[in-house]
Amino acid sequence: MKLSSRDGAAFIRRPPSGAAGALLYGGDAMRVAMKRAELVGTIVGPEGEAEMRLTRITAADLRRDPTLAVDALREQGFFPGPRVVLIEEAGDGLTDPIKSALADWREGDAQLVVTAGVLPARSKLRKLFESHRSAAAIGIYDDPPGRDEIEAMLSKAGLRDVGRDAMGDLESLARAVGPGDLAQTIEKLGLYKHGDTSPLSSEDVTACAPASTEAALDDLLNAAAEARTADIGRLMSRIEAQGTSPTSLCIGAVRHFRQLYAAASDPGGPGSGIAKLRPPVFGPRRDRMLRQAQGWGAIKLEQALSLLVDCDLTLRSAARAPQMAVMERALIRLSMMAR
Repeated sequence: MKLSSRDGAAFIRRPPSGAAGALLYGGDAMRVAMKRAELVGTIVGPEGEAEMRLTRITAADLRRDPTLAVDALREQGFFPGPRVVLIEEAGDGLTDPIKSALADWREGDAQLVVTAGVLPARSKLRKLFESHRSAAAIGIYDDPPGRDEIEAMLSKAGLRDVGRDAMGDLESLARAVGPGDLAQTIEKLGLYKHGDTSPLSSEDVTACAPASTEAALDDLLNAAAEARTADIGRLMSRIEAQGTSPTSLCIGAVRHFRQLYAAASDPGGPGSGIAKLRPPVFGPRRDRMLRQAQGWGAIKLEQALSLLVDCDLTLRSAARAPQMAVMERALIRLSMMAR
């Protein structure tokens, strides 16, 4: 069976009892591994491996002994319950032994789970599973997790009361980080909210989201955008102590003010513009950038970007002026413009 992304996700969450197995393939090894762990865990349960109901076969071992998969599917374990035979990192070279295993599969045998990397449409292994009546071929693509998948992760973490804004923030986070980071964030939220009966909020998501490595830079750029001139000298010293170069600081400033300009000049208004930013921003940072975009307006932000472009040209030229002082002066001028 060839399953779409939606049907494949449903299969992984609740595989049919009469299914012979599934092939999970895709270019992102992390995403494939997460789906494989979810599928295997659904079939054998949390104690499946400890109860020896999970048999792992490496691709190299199966090449040396093509009968391994057939024998493993028929073996009966000491503990009762469904069983899985797992073959990882398979390719077209293993099509024949896997085909033999599926051909001999009978109701009550272990289910066969195979993972692979990118498989083109003409792949023999992929065609084997797509044409099989009780086995599934599921492509794992680089699309961010959808609402259904996020809700499943939240439910697994014990989080069932989720505010609308918090769900929107998690969807934005899913587009900005990898699936592993998203899963870790939701697990952390489950621990963070343990014993707390209040709904999950945007503030909770922000508290548990992956920390920005540019926190000091964000503080400095926010000070310039919010007319806090007195804070710039102190924050510049902090940035300099961290080893940030003036050119990197200027690039960050251009990126920040370009985002504000994109939001302020959006036909739907700054709120609509903020929602379209890539990578997305969420939580208190989204609200802060929205206030900045509304306060500056498109015309003044054009002037700010022009000032930063001139600063960048000065930093990259042969001028002998102290570069950090040039950058600090530009940020002070921006903070004065914000007034």
